[in-house]
Amino acid sequence: MSPTRPPHFWLMKSEPDECSIDDALAASNATVAWTGVRNYQARNFMRDAMQVGDGVLFYHSSCPEPGVAGIAEVASTTRPDPTQFDPQSPYHDPKSPPDDPRWLLLDVKALKKTPLLGLPALRAVPELADMLLLKRGNRLSITPVSEGHWRLITEQLLGA
Repeated sequence: MSPTRPPHFWLMKSEPDECSIDDALAASNATVAWTGVRNYQARNFMRDAMQVGDGVLFYHSSCPEPGVAGIAEVASTTRPDPTQFDPQSPYHDPKSPPDDPRWLLLDVKALKKTPLLGLPALRAVPELADMLLLKRGNRLSITPVSEGHWRLITEQLLGA
């Protein structure tokens, strides 16, 4: 019998005009397929490290007020992202072979909407200074979050 892995925590960015926390909460079972990841490191996090039940900070990006907008959890293992094969999709990848797909998705279940916790508020907390989201030049759509950062954000800053 293998030991149970402790929970992991993640920050996942979504553009709210594509899928907001409200959209996720309104979806069937409050669960959405996390499509469109087109960065190898983010894909590898999904494929190799993320597991069902892991905590997710649902982050709105590329919008007037970016920030943590909700709490979610990983709800499935990975599977091929169908948008890579759809020529009409902005995420189409003609070089991804159907018999060996390059891009994956997993399902994310929204648990609750929170007051928006923007970048200025996150940067104002010295204990979060080394959080990947706040590092210069980091543009990954999925980043790991330490347990300490998770607890600080969810329990103290969001009161979730």
